[in-house]
Amino acid sequence: MIGSSTEIKDPENPNAEPRKFAFDYSYWSHDDFTERADGYLEPKSPKYADQQIVFNDLGLGVLDNAWMGYNTSLFAYGQTGSGKSYSMVGYGVNKGIVPLACEELFSAIEKKRAGAKEGEEYQVTFSMLEIYNEQVRDLLNPASLKIKGGLKVRQHSNKGFYVEQLMTVPVNSYTEIDSKINEGTKNRTVASTNMNATSSRAHTIVAINFTQKSPNAAGQSMTKTSVINLVDLAGSERADATGATGDRLKEGAGINQSLSTLGNCIKALADMSQGKKSIIVPFRDSVLTKLLKNALGGNSKTIMIAALSPADINYDETLSTLRFADRAKAIKTQAVVNESPTEKLIRELREENARLMDMLKSGGTMPAAPASGGGGGGDASEEMRKQMEDELRRNQEEMTAMQETWQQKMAEREKEFQAEIEATKQKKEQQKTIPHFWNLNEDPSLTAMIIHFTPKGKTRLGSSKANPPPDIMLAGLSIQPEHALVEYDGKKKVTLLPLPGAKVVLNGNEIKEKKELHHNDRVLFGSTNLFVFHHPQDFAKQQKDNKTVPSPSYDSAQEEIAKNSGLSKFTSGGKSKDDLILQEDLIEMFPMVSEANAISEELDKKCKFELALISPQARGKKDGRTEVCVKMRNLGNDTEFMWDRSKFINRKFLMQEMYQDYVNGDDDWDLPKEKDPFWEDPVTEVHLGSVHVYLQSLAYMMELEESLQVTDYRGIEQGRLQVEIVPCKKDGKELDDEYVDDPEELVGKDLYFKVKVQNARGLPSRYSSTSCKYKLYLDDEATTTREVAGMNPEYGHEKQYTFHPVTKQFVDYLQNEALLIEVWGRQKDGTGSGAPLNTRELVTREMSMVDLKTKVVKQEV
Repeated sequence: MIGSSTEIKDPENPNAEPRKFAFDYSYWSHDDFTERADGYLEPKSPKYADQQIVFNDLGLGVLDNAWMGYNTSLFAYGQTGSGKSYSMVGYGVNKGIVPLACEELFSAIEKKRAGAKEGEEYQVTFSMLEIYNEQVRDLLNPASLKIKGGLKVRQHSNKGFYVEQLMTVPVNSYTEIDSKINEGTKNRTVASTNMNATSSRAHTIVAINFTQKSPNAAGQSMTKTSVINLVDLAGSERADATGATGDRLKEGAGINQSLSTLGNCIKALADMSQGKKSIIVPFRDSVLTKLLKNALGGNSKTIMIAALSPADINYDETLSTLRFADRAKAIKTQAVVNESPTEKLIRELREENARLMDMLKSGGTMPAAPASGGGGGGDASEEMRKQMEDELRRNQEEMTAMQETWQQKMAEREKEFQAEIEATKQKKEQQKTIPHFWNLNEDPSLTAMIIHFTPKGKTRLGSSKANPPPDIMLAGLSIQPEHALVEYDGKKKVTLLPLPGAKVVLNGNEIKEKKELHHNDRVLFGSTNLFVFHHPQDFAKQQKDNKTVPSPSYDSAQEEIAKNSGLSKFTSGGKSKDDLILQEDLIEMFPMVSEANAISEELDKKCKFELALISPQARGKKDGRTEVCVKMRNLGNDTEFMWDRSKFINRKFLMQEMYQDYVNGDDDWDLPKEKDPFWEDPVTEVHLGSVHVYLQSLAYMMELEESLQVTDYRGIEQGRLQVEIVPCKKDGKELDDEYVDDPEELVGKDLYFKVKVQNARGLPSRYSSTSCKYKLYLDDEATTTREVAGMNPEYGHEKQYTFHPVTKQFVDYLQNEALLIEVWGRQKDGTGSGAPLNTRELVTREMSMVDLKTKVVKQEV
């Protein structure tokens, strides 16, 4: 960050010139700060921009526009983890733009009210919504989370797009608005747990409607309104379907639609601002862009924050964000002051209502020419009538609201607010004395938002299907109607008992019997409900003994679960960059794989997922880093497929979408095979294993003939492959003994040789046919043998190579590298074999067989 410009250098090309971008402000907030005793991060040098500096530059401008009567918008764009939510909302005492703006707004209102003249009035209303997978949820109304398909987005002829039935709450102080933000965040946390939608996958829009009423010189009551939209967008790397390029399911992922459309809208608006004609801006292509239409290209003054990651592994995404922001600079909006006489607004609403009533009386349609062809007009007419009735109702509500005094509204709201304050106060007092669970979430802002108390006696945990209802109701994957029982003796002992069939993980280990709980124990119920246990008495004892256990984080809890699930070797602290990336990938992927398995069981998809580590050698590379992949096994037809990380993550989000449709009771939740994220065509080629053929003998002009092990990604033998490397003459005939003492003698001469892949022996029986593929030296395209059926295929493959002349580089290749030959196969479809078991039974049977094999091996040892 140099002044107001930002420079970025490619870590892979350090000698290249940095790319430079100019903005209104460029803030550095990665390091160069000190943490005060209260937790606030303050600058250690002028380089660091703290939250207050950002607010002074951006937030105050938002408020100034609002006071003048302009609509104003601020949205944050960038990849997950780059600091969008931190900039917008903040964390702890490091408040972001949203709370600081609200605080400053009410501070200014109080000063205005103190010296207000007769007829002056200041009104603030607040709404908070979330867009996930093209569905709108009202975060102030938990009932909306259960509405199938979410809330509807409608269009008004004058006001543009709006959300029908969105709750708008009057607020009179910063304390009230802060309470509502916390309420919305709590509902967002519940939705995240129940619907598997992490916050990085959803957009949040906080809307503050600010109305100022005052008499003008003529004594007329004037109304000046401003809508302040504060938008926290989802992580931008998801816009590319998580990198699953070429996956046939990519286009079906509605999750990615809004960010892609946002990019398209900004490009079109930028083109328009540069004078290009006939540009269509695709606002209607997503819910997000509909609701941001004014902010992007209409009646609004808009600020965009581009949040960047300085990590070298995020270079491409950071450059993409900078380009996006650079393009957005060119957009011009046409903001106007929203001021009009109050009486005029009411009169216009009355006139519009009268017009709508006349249309409804005449049948709900405008006069039109006779339709040609068959029916279909009835549904359209009914839809139009419904829209008119909705608009009539909304106009009436708006008119009533304008005529109702602000004092009347606030009197009703004050009762609710006092009850909320009392409930919050009581809850905080209970937390000091009663043991309870508090939630952990991937997003720190959603952590500790859910509190479940376990008072003296027995506390039942389970799903809504339990009868009678449980004391603590959990939702989400793998939650049984009767899931667990917590018992507290009222003094110090608290125990946790998993009930039959329930998955409960305590401190990283799955438990089946009663265990005592201690302060800061980590408990996972099912697959998505991750909690920390707070034990006030145990906590006090730990403090007295100076043995305070540090409060766990989401990452540390997931790392603990991963370690205790057999991944300790890979998550226990390698210090190299590659080790740290591998550890991070494993900790990220492990809960996703668990979730995919749970969804498979719930939907009876007969699939099981396992983490797989693929070394660079297994991919034919001398060095590089180990990649985390996922092996998908179809237990119904006994086929296996290896998915890379990007493909699995993309599929997993589609699985969540399918599961949510199932939970919502949709009849068409189960998709046809070609769209089903759990399905892979058995005839698709899969990688069976590889062999490494060392070419040193060829460098000495010696023939190589070997039967080599075919090993899979785990290093387990899958059969043997007969390979020959034979030096020959130009016409392909055998050479007489023409050995060389030093490979350097080949440099500058012509070399002819044949690669022969004769046959394979003992390949797994589940493959109906196999073939081999390889690339020699600088080959662009792989050479493939013919495809042959059977466990002992005869490939009979032979290919002659000519090097004219041999170079020093090729001699080095022969001496130091190996030819990687991959064996690929098509699996037999075993559909219909065996008893018709469900997924859970198939997994249990498989685990029993593994346990039996383990016992046999131990006995033999």
